[in-house]
Parts: sequence; structure tokens; C-alpha cells
Amino acid sequence: MDERPVTLEPLVNGEGDVTNAHSNHGWQKVTYAKRNRKQQSNNSDSVGNSEKVRVNGTLATGDKPNVFRSLEQQAEERRRRVLEAQMVAAAAADDHQVRSKSKHRSDDEDDDSDGEVAAENGQVQEKKVKKPKVKKPKVTVADAASKIDAADLAAFLVDVSASYESKEDIQLMRFADYFGRAFSAVNSSQFPWMKMFRESTVAKIADVPLCHISDVVYKTSVDWINQRSSEALGSFVLWSLDCILSDLASQQAVTKGSKKGLQHASSKSQAAIFVVLAMVLRRKPDVLINLLPTLRENSKYQGQDKLSVIVWMVAQACQGDLAVGLYLWAHNILPIVNGKSSCNPQSRDLVLQLVERILSAPKARTILVNGAIRKGERLVPPSAFEILMRATFPASSARIKATERFEAVYPTLKEVALAGPAGSKAMKQASQQILTFTIKAAGESIPELSNEASSIFIWCLTQNPDCYKQWDRIYLDNLEASVAILRKLTEQLKELSLKQSSLDPLRETLKSFRHKNEKELAGGEDAAHQALLKDADKYCKGILGRVSRGHGCMKSLTFAVIAAVAVGAALMSPNMESWDLKKLSVVFSSSPSF
Repeated sequence: MDERPVTLEPLVNGEGDVTNAHSNHGWQKVTYAKRNRKQQSNNSDSVGNSEKVRVNGTLATGDKPNVFRSLEQQAEERRRRVLEAQMVAAAAADDHQVRSKSKHRSDDEDDDSDGEVAAENGQVQEKKVKKPKVKKPKVTVADAASKIDAADLAAFLVDVSASYESKEDIQLMRFADYFGRAFSAVNSSQFPWMKMFRESTVAKIADVPLCHISDVVYKTSVDWINQRSSEALGSFVLWSLDCILSDLASQQAVTKGSKKGLQHASSKSQAAIFVVLAMVLRRKPDVLINLLPTLRENSKYQGQDKLSVIVWMVAQACQGDLAVGLYLWAHNILPIVNGKSSCNPQSRDLVLQLVERILSAPKARTILVNGAIRKGERLVPPSAFEILMRATFPASSARIKATERFEAVYPTLKEVALAGPAGSKAMKQASQQILTFTIKAAGESIPELSNEASSIFIWCLTQNPDCYKQWDRIYLDNLEASVAILRKLTEQLKELSLKQSSLDPLRETLKSFRHKNEKELAGGEDAAHQALLKDADKYCKGILGRVSRGHGCMKSLTFAVIAAVAVGAALMSPNMESWDLKKLSVVFSSSPSF
């Protein structure tokens, strides 16, 4: 065994200075140089390997694990996280108390938020106390309407009229705001107007939502509306309609986005807009007539989705004036039936429902026939009458379910279309317009339509003698229709003679026809055309014969009456001897010749 080198070193303090020998009492430290070198090497390795300690205390080099140090670190980390979790829980509890005391806390705040605070290797849990949701009471249209006080409304309108005396548009907006506040609690689920209009009949929606308004509130409102100008009311009606269509577009956007269950919230209650609009249209229905050009020309007011709203508006006007309602229907609603792209079973049904409601009103026929001409315009203009006639008398292959409904309303509407004082300027003008389309319809190969058109054509002849001249001008261009009319005229000649004071225009027209027939027959080559000319000439000859005989009878009757009057006067005269045969012959010679 080798001896290890031993050295005696003086004791040193922490700063490297040699201690006082007297303080060590003569003792010296024994050191081994080789061992010191080994320890210094181990110390340098431990410093280099301190970064290699794993979480479980094991060194990456495989040295002896520092287990206790790892456990101490885990314990310290655990204590730190527990303290942090407790601090978070305490802060959450304080925040919950502050929010529960706040007066402006939202009723819809989510009370089910997660109140658990978890900590790794030990969790601290704290659950918030669930607060029951306060449900708002559902307010129906009837409930909101019942709370409107007529006296308060009257005072409000007086104040508004005084505050905005020269600004009627602002007055009407404030009027709408009043009802908007009254119906502000009514949400879309309590007034699903879009679904109601789509699924209900016109008769059912006509009084919605105005049926919930009390009579005294309604009277107070319409009396105030009656004092506003037509211009201001027209602008207000368009504004109200725009609000409704804007809400319609919003609901359609939600539906297309498939956002089911989402309630549409509008700035104003739609029930209020419908209420004020209905009151304006019922009290001042003429306002809607003034807006017809805008409704016809602006595309935003057209379309299947908007038709139900327009029909509802016309139904409100009907409540105020039945004649105005029919005027609006004939001028703006009925033409939809004639459109190829806009007409479908749903549109056609709405058109018919509206006119059926108009005609079902008490004394509707009397009111409409007596008011057939309104301010120089016909309730049912010739253009609308043509649409109606063709819808009522289609080809047998084109008949649909709606045809029977048109047949039911046609007689009354025809009477209104042809009503008016005979010989008046309006009737003469209408007869010439009607004659133009009836001669075309009479020439079509639809027996029912041709027969009806021929009868109406003959009616035109009785209203205006100028119609004979008009017929003479278009005779050859509408030969087939003229044959049908002449055939019908043969059947109705007796009625025609009773309605006209003179048949001279008819006689002259028939003579002109015969002259044209003779000329065409002489130079024509088309066999079908020649056959039509022969038929026409046959009817003209027959009618002329009857008219001439009637004319001769009338002359004979006139001569007999004059003769009787002359003889009676002679016999009754006191100077009977003064009458001689020469004077009597002069009287007879002055009468029309036979």
C-alpha cells in the first residue's frame, strides 16, 4: 500500500487569509493532495450537470437521483398554485356580489357560467348560486290596445298640432310614435303578420289589427287625420308602406339564412304601423288613388311577396269607400291576372278574394253602378274590362278552377263597366274604346268569347252613332269578326231598334258593306275569304230588308196619323163649308210620301 502524500496546511477562513496560530492552539489541518484534486473535479462536474436534473430527480448521465430536491420543488409549486386558485376564487366571489347589486344588470345575463376553479394536483371548486331567470310577461295586441286612453291621446294630438302647426309631416310621425310606444311591448311572436297574411284569407286579415282598437280611440284618431292634407297623408302612407316592406325583407333574409327561432326585433312595433296606416286609409281612401302611379311604376312595390300587403291596403280603403276600393282593384290589382310572369294560383286567388269581398258588401251593386264614373274616370276602365272578359270566357282547354269564380263576379262587374248616362261624353268615349277590343275578340275561334264580344259590340253601336263609322273603317280588316257580329245583329235587331231613335246609321253602314263585298268578290281569289264575304253579304241583305220594311211601315203610320188629324180638324171646324177638296189635297201632299 503506497503512502499518500500528506501536507500540513494552516487553517484558512472564508476569505483565504491565514488564521492566527494562537487561535488554533497549534493545531494544523492534514490534507491529501490527490483527494483534493478528485474533489475539485467532482465539484466542477456537479455544476455542469445541475441543468440535467429531471423532474423526478434523476440525472441524465445516470448518476444518483436527487429525489428530495424534486419533491421539494413539486410541493412548492403545488402550494403556489393553490394560493393562486384561492385568490382567483375570492376575486370571482367579490365580482359576483358587485354585479348582483348593480341596478343596470341585464335580465338576459347568462347565470350558468362556469364557477369552478381547478388547480392541478388538487382542485378548488366554487359554484355560483344560480339566479332564476325573470321572464317578461307576453303582451298581446289586444292587451296593448286596451291600455290606450282616448283622453290622453286627444291631449297629445292637441299638443302636437300646436307645437308643429305648419309641419304636418312631423305631426303624423309623432302620431305614429304615440302608437309605437303603446305597442312597444308587443313582439313579433305576438303579431306574426307575415305568417298571418300568407296563411289567412283576405276577409280575415282585413280587420287586423284595427279590430283591437276601441271605438273612442278610433274616432279620436280619424277625426284628427281628417284635418291633415292629402299631400302629407300620401307621404305618410308611403313611409308606412316602406316600413312594412323593410320588415318583410328582414324576415325573408332570416328565413333564407335558416336561422330558426330567431325573433326579429324592429325599432318600432309593426302592430303600430299597421294600426295607423289602416286608420289613414279608411278615413282618406282617395290618398291611395293618388299613389297608384308610384305603386305601378316602382319595382319595390311589385312582386308576389308584396301583393298581400297591397291587397290589405286596398281592403282598408274599401272600408272607407267601396267605389274607391273597386277602382283600385280594377286599375292596379286585376292587371296582375294578365301578366305571364306575375300570375300564379296564389296571386289569382288574392285578386279574386279581394273583389269577392267588395261585391259582398251590403248594397254593393247599387253603390257601384250608381258611382260607375268617378271624377270623369270609370271604376272599371275598358282595359280592365277586356282582362275580365277574357278571364271569364277562356278556351275550353284553358279553363281552371278560378274560371268559375270569374264567371260569378262577371255579371256585376260588366254592369258597372257599361253603366253611365246614355249619350254622355264619357259613354261615347268608353264605347269607342270597348268596340276596339270586342271586334278582335269576336273574331277569335272561342265560341263563348265571340258571342259575348259580339253582344257588347252591338251595345257600343247603341251608345254612339260614330261607332258605325268606326266599324265601316275596319270592316274588311276584321271580316270574320264582322260576320259574327252581323249574325248576332240579326238576332238582336228588334232590341236594337227599340234602343235607337233612328236606324239610318245602320242602314247606311250596311249599304257600304254590300258595296265593299261586291267589289271584293269581283277580284278575290282566296276561297276562305270569298266565303266570308258571301256570308257577310247575306246577313247585310237580310238586315237591310227588315230595316227597310220597318222604315216603310213607319212612313205609312205617319201618313195615317197626319190624315186623321187633318180630317178631324175639318169636321170640328165651325166653318166647315170653307174647306174644299183643293185645300185638303194640299194638306195630304205636304205629308211624307210612301
